Amino acid sequence: MSTVSEPSRRWPLVFVDDLVAPVLAAPDERHLRKSLRMQTGDPVTVADGRGAHRRARLGPEGEVIVAGEVEHEAEPSRRLGVAFAPVKAQKPEWVAAKLTELGLDDIRLVIAERSVVRWDAARAGKAVERMTIAVREAAMQCRRARLPEVHGVVALAALPTLHAGGSAPVHLALAEPDEAPPAPEIDTIVVGPEGGWSPEEVSAAPALVGLPGRILRAETAAIVAGTLLAAGRRH
Repeated sequence: MSTVSEPSRRWPLVFVDDLVAPVLAAPDERHLRKSLRMQTGDPVTVADGRGAHRRARLGPEGEVIVAGEVEHEAEPSRRLGVAFAPVKAQKPEWVAAKLTELGLDDIRLVIAERSVVRWDAARAGKAVERMTIAVREAAMQCRRARLPEVHGVVALAALPTLHAGGSAPVHLALAEPDEAPPAPEIDTIVVGPEGGWSPEEVSAAPALVGLPGRILRAETAAIVAGTLLAAGRRH
């Protein structure tokens, strides 16, 4: 039997490949036993990263003993996303982790006309890989059974053609100083590089939104954008 519910906030959450016969990855077992001081028999939630989860107990040597039926974390009422330009001396994986904690569903890296950081394919792939690891760890920490999707690097001009989760069109807006807060239909906010958007990018934007505060650091702006979107979602 499958029901809809959120994972218990009292129990540590860990991701596994198979909810029928769950087995812990070695790094996850070390984290549970050494960092969280868990013992064999202690309760834990196992999840598949797509919203399904079940109660279990920590078994010996990586084993997990299931202790409940498979349940499902409710899908969000609408997908929310933040796209941000990588900048020097910034770790995009840190931003991705914070957006995960806020409940965002789509995390993207974007390249704009004034972007200083421009990776080749290999470096871009490594950045996305690090972000994916950070997102997984953050989801475990905040006990979220549904992992957000980390997308590859995309040019700003390509963003309006994207779809959220392969279905609904993305309604996006560029973050720009002195603009109004995001309208209710905006589901993705795009944060630019250190030098901001070019006049051509601003004029071509589907919409513009302002963020609280004055001129924010790029990483701060990305997290503030995610906070605004998350605060406006009912569930």
